[in-house]
Amino acid sequence: MTITDDFLTAARQALALMRSPQVADRWDEPSALPEFGVSGLAGHIAYQALPLPGMIAAEPEDVPTVSLMEHYARAGWTELDVDSEFHTRIRNGGEKLASGGHADLCDRLEQTVDALAETLTAAGNRPVRMPHWGPWAVPLDEYLLSRVMEFVVHSDDLAVSVGIDTPEFPRHVHERVIDLLSRMALNRHNGIDIVRAFSRKERAPHDITAF
Repeated sequence: MTITDDFLTAARQALALMRSPQVADRWDEPSALPEFGVSGLAGHIAYQALPLPGMIAAEPEDVPTVSLMEHYARAGWTELDVDSEFHTRIRNGGEKLASGGHADLCDRLEQTVDALAETLTAAGNRPVRMPHWGPWAVPLDEYLLSRVMEFVVHSDDLAVSVGIDTPEFPRHVHERVIDLLSRMALNRHNGIDIVRAFSRKERAPHDITAF
């Protein structure tokens, strides 16, 4: 499976979760994430795909292209407080995307994913840049990997928020996400702590989270 295949698979599974009646019923309620409503969380999930058509259609910017891990190191958002300007902007953006209601957001995400299924492969591995990032881009394949991680992590958040089982993504999707999260965790923790968490429960640290 290519990263494009896994991105489309993860997006469609996240969409199926978003369309569940439990999400619609609790649309205006708080989510399991601090300061995030269910609607805003769903909007944030949809945002992992919605900007992509414009990103791959845009002319490449005259900025350096860095690896995904270098992007995370530069961005520094993993260390920011929930009330920081960055996280507040993320929450507000999710709520804005969801402002048209549950069905509207789901329909927009479905249309976007269907369109991306026709255009992503032809885009190759060109550099892409999110508007709110710093002055750098990442290769498209690495950007898609980061979006797969976001779909999987936030699908769990959304399922927990509305009291339903978290979707079981395919093994190869989980392998990609676990590999990425492990590498991100190495930016924050000693390597031996991560090894112990996977191999020695009697010496496992309390926390090896990637963010």
